[in-house]
Amino acid sequence: MDPMDIVGKSKEDASLPKATMTKIIKEMLPPDVRVARDAQDLLIECCVEFINLVSSESNEVCNKEDRRTIAPEHVLKALQVLGFGEYIEEVYAAYEQHKYETMDTQRSVKCNSGAQMTEEEAAAEQQRMFAEARARMNGGAPVPQPQHPETEHPESDHPETDQRSLQS
Repeated sequence: MDPMDIVGKSKEDASLPKATMTKIIKEMLPPDVRVARDAQDLLIECCVEFINLVSSESNEVCNKEDRRTIAPEHVLKALQVLGFGEYIEEVYAAYEQHKYETMDTQRSVKCNSGAQMTEEEAAAEQQRMFAEARARMNGGAPVPQPQHPETEHPESDHPETDQRSLQS
């Protein structure tokens, strides 16, 4: 592979985070096995080459379909073409897991980027969430809702609370 195959960068510029890769390598081995630094560097270089190889083949698959964006299907097809068909099922499962995990994040971003709540709505939502949390903490027992000062509750078990609300 030509050192300038990566658009605008030399081969030396393309790498993976060394600390992360070292952690992955160590997690895959039994605790009593040590890996020499040279071997770690070689494994990291192999990973970079593998990514370059799969990316390049994915691009070719994509181009054959007259597409401009590499899709997950192109990567899976590239793995098949390169002789890594036995890994496709596991790769696809990891992809599905990634989609599932990022779906929640994307939903929460969409929810938060919409219309903002008024201060009153936010306070009401906060009180609702507090009540749910209290109910969970009390083993599902019903939790009395907080009383608002502007609302009179003569049936209250706490007359001093009612007196304070009348004085305000």
